[in-house]
Amino acid sequence: MTASIVVPTARRLVLGLVTLSLFVAMTAPRAFAQTDDSWRPQRGQTGKDVMWLPTPDELIHRLLEVARVGPDDLVFDLGAGDGKIAIAAARRHGARAVGIEYNPKLAAYAQRQVELAGVADRVSILHGDLFKTDFSKATVLTLYLLEELNQQLRPQLLRMRPGTRIVSNSFAMGDWEPDHVVRVGTQVGYYWMVPAQVAGHWLLEGLPGTQNPARLSLSQRYQRLAGSIEIDGRSAPLFAPSIDGARLEFRFVDSSDLLKTVRLQVSGNDLEGDIAPPHGMLENPPERYVVRGRRLR
Repeated sequence: MTASIVVPTARRLVLGLVTLSLFVAMTAPRAFAQTDDSWRPQRGQTGKDVMWLPTPDELIHRLLEVARVGPDDLVFDLGAGDGKIAIAAARRHGARAVGIEYNPKLAAYAQRQVELAGVADRVSILHGDLFKTDFSKATVLTLYLLEELNQQLRPQLLRMRPGTRIVSNSFAMGDWEPDHVVRVGTQVGYYWMVPAQVAGHWLLEGLPGTQNPARLSLSQRYQRLAGSIEIDGRSAPLFAPSIDGARLEFRFVDSSDLLKTVRLQVSGNDLEGDIAPPHGMLENPPERYVVRGRRLR
């Protein structure tokens, strides 16, 4: 356990405000233009690429729940509209949130809603183009864009930190299948988790009963995997290989015809984990075998 410093409540609040202010200052594309405080958005009004339609509250709540938004998250809402999603992320889930809105009047309106909701210490609305804004530090992304815009963003999304969660109202991501489909009445939403990029060849050490490092070969299409493992000159197919964020898991049958399950954490070009005990073995668990791997270039 690491040591921690206890900061008084008032000081923590000040530090939080300073941190959020500095973060917004670094990421903000430009400041708001002077706007009319009486301005209100009209349903269906056109914008740069999409028209504005508010997301129903029930769908907002369900999408944020599926994305498991919590106090440790930084949520970026791409196409913030009236700010409802960013506000809900802060009020209901305690997260920090940043909304990106291209329409300056709508961005200013959303910021006023943030202040009225009493969450200005955790939420900011930025006026800017989401295609020119750095949202790489987000742990959760929320989208309400057209599918072709989602596909334009897709290469950038796939380069984000493995485990980043993405939810989208109404529109999918082309051939990147969602991990989960959300339905609320007639409304639909989608959920993805950014997978680690594991395609290629790896050397694994620590597998029991082996004389040499094993060679793991993986092919990948988004979160779908296939592959094989070669141990001491014997090749075996992988069963149910999966990647969940940075967690890699696969099964194979060893030379003794026993099914082995390997669970690994991906960290760039390194792997570390262990072999899971057989299902149902609650007492006298077998010796733990630590497995480590490195990517072959």
